This record gives sequence, structure tokens and C-alpha cells, in this order.
Amino acid sequence: MPSFNQSRKRVIQFIFIAVFSVMIIQLFNLQVLTSKYASLAMDNAVYKKIVYPSRGVIYDRKKRPILDNIARFDLTVTPFQVKGVDTFALCNILQIDTAEFRKRMITSIIKNGRYRPSVFEPLVAPALQAKLDENMYKFPGFDLTERPIRTYPYKSAAHVLGYVAEVDTAIIRKSGYFYQMGDYIGRAGLEATYEKVLMGQRGIKYLIKDNKNRIQGSYEKGIFDTAAVAGRNLYSSIDIELQQLAEKLFTNKIGGVVAINPKTGGILAMASGPSYDPNDLAGAQFRKNWGRMALDTARPLYNRAIKGQYPPGSTFKPLGALVALDQKLITPSFGYGCGGAYFQCGRPVKCTHAGGGHAANLRAALANSCNSYFVHIFRMAVDNRQYANTTMGYLKWKEYMNAFGLGVRLGVDLPSEDYASIPDTSRYNRDFGGSRRWNSCNIVTLGIGQDRMTSTPLQLANAMCLIANKGYYYTPHLIDSIQNETIEDTAFLAKYRKRHDVTHIADSTYEIVQLGMQDVVTHGTARNAMIQGIDVCGKTGTAQNPHGKNHSLFVAFAPRKDPKIAIAVIVENSGYGSTWASPIAALMMEKYLTDSISDRRKPEVERISKADLIPAAIKKWYFVKDSIRQAKLARLNKQAEVVNVQIEAPPAPSKKTTFDPEAEPNRKDSGDINTDRTPMMLPDNRKNKRDTTRP
Repeated sequence: MPSFNQSRKRVIQFIFIAVFSVMIIQLFNLQVLTSKYASLAMDNAVYKKIVYPSRGVIYDRKKRPILDNIARFDLTVTPFQVKGVDTFALCNILQIDTAEFRKRMITSIIKNGRYRPSVFEPLVAPALQAKLDENMYKFPGFDLTERPIRTYPYKSAAHVLGYVAEVDTAIIRKSGYFYQMGDYIGRAGLEATYEKVLMGQRGIKYLIKDNKNRIQGSYEKGIFDTAAVAGRNLYSSIDIELQQLAEKLFTNKIGGVVAINPKTGGILAMASGPSYDPNDLAGAQFRKNWGRMALDTARPLYNRAIKGQYPPGSTFKPLGALVALDQKLITPSFGYGCGGAYFQCGRPVKCTHAGGGHAANLRAALANSCNSYFVHIFRMAVDNRQYANTTMGYLKWKEYMNAFGLGVRLGVDLPSEDYASIPDTSRYNRDFGGSRRWNSCNIVTLGIGQDRMTSTPLQLANAMCLIANKGYYYTPHLIDSIQNETIEDTAFLAKYRKRHDVTHIADSTYEIVQLGMQDVVTHGTARNAMIQGIDVCGKTGTAQNPHGKNHSLFVAFAPRKDPKIAIAVIVENSGYGSTWASPIAALMMEKYLTDSISDRRKPEVERISKADLIPAAIKKWYFVKDSIRQAKLARLNKQAEVVNVQIEAPPAPSKKTTFDPEAEPNRKDSGDINTDRTPMMLPDNRKNKRDTTRP
């Protein structure tokens, strides 16, 4: 063979070898090294269906489920599989137009990509689910995914239990993409605090599809499937019957109530008014109702039991007595000659009593709630000669208050607890221009729970636990135990099982204060709080409110020698503590201690529950707002008639007769020692504090 032919042969062989080498390398790359096309082929043939687990159930102290699950379905879509969909039929079933259809598809792609399923229509109603089931063959790329949703059989404890809602992009990023679009997460209450326990673990089910995207059955007989793991259950200290009674008594009232078992710190009931039916934020109801509640000036999502800040008023006096006794400033027999007011600081601090003898000793002063007596012993504590100056004396007094649980977060297992206020000396230094320019007279009303002192209902109930136990308490909490408790769970719950010994105050000192508080109920300002056969220790409070009626407060515990319940009740704008707060507390204590309410007192339950204590000024505010809305609507209708356009009026909301922040704003300091009051602070009036009642 000629030599030039030999050369051509080698070139052709080399070309063939090179082409086949490239082909083999590329095939190896596509089939072995690159998973993209294998994944696409898998997606074309196999449908990956997410199986959502049931969230854990929450039980009350008697093992009754106060929160459970029912099954609903989401209509999900995987955008890249949507081919040949009967759009008109789907829009007709869902009662949407094609523009809304396109919008939802684009949103699904933006949020979750083309290859992952997204929720197209969440939590469809049973009737709608039946229509979709009959027509799913017309909608390739769409699927019905079962999802358990919350149900609340007792329609109670909304602020305690919280709610769940779909995750947003911020939550997904924060979780390190553990959560996916379509997942639900606890957003408030116990649902948020115990999310890791309640959530469970998602499962995946692989289903084989034919060339028309129709499900044919399980892929590889389910060997690759993973089962969903249900969330673990929580066992709470809540008594659901007591909770329901508290919420009934707070109908048409503003404020909060907390009842605690002093021996364990377990919260028996926690109610905030106004409240709402937790079923209103479950399932498909969430989107419809949450926005309305979030914008409602009554703030039904706001838990006043842990966030409402109120001057404690005279309910503070037992704590003031403990400080004076412990510092040996007074003895139980110490008396003060009160003629109806305290005059030693120039401007009088008035009492409700004017007759002699009502402050002859500590027990009498507590029973009759003598202002003069307690502002005087407060001044004795602040001006104590044991300390170098007033500032040092005040800081020691503040140290006592913080030890009693005032002005600090107690650590309850709910998000966004407030610490309220025991003012620091720096505050008074700013107000008066330096530490040398103020003294005990400038802050004298701190001795009767006023001035800049505020507290939450939870803090006051915990203070009663402290007095009932004679010097110790357990951190207030709602969850006693967790199903199949792990080491991590035990570490989290340990702080609720630890006893906190507060101060070195002697038991005999607590005994004196307890007897004085018992006198309050037997023959003092709270005789309507008596319960037959039970020694009740209590203290009324009437916190001044420059924007309307005073706030009604009452704190108590019972029985005195074997305390089983401690309680704090605050009813805004309702007058004296003995008028409304003490009868509410008495009914709740009777219900818990005797497991019933006597026939004699049942009419009292109905009387209180039917009482509308919403201030007239607030009702007027809503009337004005409603009138403005009606005027705007009438103007729009008139314009529509002119242009012959029919305008459908939106349904008129029921008139709100609940709390309005414009009628009760945070008060500004006036510099007056007897009129500087700080009411409850609202979330949007407090800086740098996140209101976690909003998703």
C-alpha cells in the first residue's frame, strides 16, 4: 500500500477514536458524574409527595385535650409539571379568574422554584375537596396534600395556646432552609415556645407516574418512602374549666387574670380581655381573620396577662410591709396617726379612711389599706440611716422589689413577656437634674404602688406565691412535662422545677403579713372575697387613671395555711378593687378549691359576665369612627349613583366596645408626685421590643 494511503488511514482512525472517546466521556459524565438529567428523568416518572405530620396535642392538668388536630387538604402545584391543564375548569371550581391563576403560578415559581411543590389553595373546605377529587385528572401538576390543622374543642385559652401559620421567606432563611414553603410553624403562645417538640417530622412518599402524569401507584413498592413522625404531646398545668370561667367573667372587660399553683409554679388559668375563639385562627380561617384582629384597636391578639403594664396600687402594700419589717424599721404593733391624708411632704396623699384607729398597727393598716401608713414606711426604707444617702436607700429598696419578681422578666414559657417597671435612680436623676435634687418626698407614691412603678398580672400573681410560700416561688410556667422527655427537654424544663428562695426574711415576718391580708377579707376592704370554710388572704388595689375610671385590682391566695392557688385580677377602668376584681378572684378560687360554685353564688357569675365595663369614652370613640365610615360609604354610594355604577357596600363590622389605645395612651410624666401614673403600655408604644403576637 502506498505510503500516503497509510498516513490517511491513521488520520481517519485517530478521528474515529477521538470522536468515540468524547462520546464515551460525555456519556460517563451524564450517567455517572452529573445527576441533573437523572433527577429530571426521576421527576418525570416519579412524584415526590410530602406527608405532613400531626402536631403534638396539648392537654390540661386533668389530661383533657385542649388543642387537637383534624385533617384538611392543600391543593399544591409543581409548576414544571403543569401541561395541558383545563384552566377554565380549575378556576371555576376555585372561584378565581385567570389573572389570579397566573398570579398564583408566578408566586409559586418565585417562592419555591419550578421543580418543588407549592401551596396553590391552602386548606380547602370538604365540599371543595370533593369537587377537586372528581376532576384532578384534568389538572396535571396539581395534587391534594393532606395536612392536619388545629382544632380547639373548648374554644378557650387563645392567648396561652397561640396559633400556627405558614412560614414566610424570612423564617425559611432564619431556619437555614429547614422549613419549606407550605410548612406551618408556631407563631405565638405555646405553639411558638415548644415548636421543636410539637412540629414532628415530615415524611416523603414516592409515587410512579405514567406518560400522562397520572399516578399509577407506589414507586419500588415504597422502599424509599419515609414515614411522617407525629409531634410529641405537652402536658400543661392549665385547668380548662377554670380557664373558661375566667374568660366568661372577662366578657366585655379589659384587663388580665393569672392563677398559679404556689407549690409548683404551674399556671392554672391565664386570661386576657378582650380575647377571641382560637378556632378563628385555625386553618382557612387564618387569612380571613388575622389581618382584621391585627388591625383591631382593641388588640385581641395582645396578651395583657404577661404584657399589660399597670400600676399595682394598693396590692403592692404587703410587699412594702415585708421590706419595712425585714429592715427592722417597724414592728407589727407600729401605728401611724392618719387623719385622712399624709401631709409630711407638702402636697397631701389622701386616704379613703378618715376616722381614727384605722392604722393603729400593721394588720389594721393592711385591712383598711391606709395610704398614709405605707407611704410613711416607704420613706423610712428609702431614708434608712443605715445607708449613706437616699440614692443608696432607694437602690436597696429596688433590690427587694426585683427579688420579689417586680421589674424583671420571670421567664414564663410564653414569648414576649414584659418586665414592667421598677424605675432606676438614673431615671429620677434625669427628671430632677441630679441625685442631690430629689428625695423620698419626690417619689413618695411608690409606697402605694403608683408613680412610675408598673407590674403585669403575672408578676402580681407570682408575688402572692412568694408570700403564700413564705419566701420562695417556682418560675411560673404552663407546661409541666413533655411526652417521651429527652435530655434536651429536661434541660429546658429544669428552670421551672427549681425552687427560688428569695430573701432572708423570716417566716414570722411573712406570717404577720399573711394575717393582715386575711383581715382584708374577713373585715377589711375585700369582704366580698370570702369563701365559706376557707381562709382567704387578699389585698385590694385601686390604681389611679387620669383618662377615666380607676383600674380595679385584687390579689389573693388560699387557703392561708395550705395555699393551693394564688391569683391576680386587673380590670381596667372599673373603679375600686373590691367592686369587680375581688369578686372575680373569689369565684375563680371557689371553683378551683371546691371544684364547683355554690348555688348561692351562681347568680354572681351571670351578673359579672353580663356586665359591660367598657368606658363610655371608648364606646364614643368607636361610635365616631363608625359614623365616619358610614359617611364615607354614603358619599361613595352617592357618587356611584351619579355615574350609574353599582357599588356593593362591605358588610358593616360589629361595633367594637373594647380597648382603644387612643383612649388609654402611655402617660407622660407630669413631675407631680401624686399624679405621675404609668398605665398599661401597648406594643407599638414600646421601642425595641418585638410584638410576637404578629406573624
